[in-house]
Amino acid sequence: MNYKSVIILIRRIVRSINLESKKIEKDHGVSIPQILCLEFLKDSPNYQASQKSIRDHLKLNSSTVTGIISRLEKRGMLAKLPKTGDKRVTMLTLTSIGYDLLEKTPDLLQHRLAKKLKNLSESDLAKIDDALTTLVEMLEIEDVSSAALLTGGEIINEPTSNSEDNNLGTSM
Repeated sequence: MNYKSVIILIRRIVRSINLESKKIEKDHGVSIPQILCLEFLKDSPNYQASQKSIRDHLKLNSSTVTGIISRLEKRGMLAKLPKTGDKRVTMLTLTSIGYDLLEKTPDLLQHRLAKKLKNLSESDLAKIDDALTTLVEMLEIEDVSSAALLTGGEIINEPTSNSEDNNLGTSM
């Protein structure tokens, strides 16, 4: 095996991610980060969460999450509700439209990968982690958000690791 085969494998992964992202957007009219936001709400108690908890879960900056939430709200997939006991805080809740969309969307590539990775031994996971860490270091992309790579989204205004969480761009 030579270095070119490694580059080809990486290109195949990136292409698969990009194709999935485009297919999800074409077939369902939402980006992968929007789906991940809805899934987070679906898995939250009473289908509700704060914008901050979504931001922290998706590892996105505030403006990106605000855009995701705004687009989902316009389409009726989530709603904003005042928090019980504290009207200053707004809770986001999954609507039936958002829930129905989640039922129609296929498992994302990253979900399928996660299921398979969970079945690997600790030593196999460590080997994969070491190899990928080496690649990240070689590419000098330590500060790039993993979320963008998993969704195929364009990275916009990528902050450094010392600043606010990273963006997903057009798509977590």
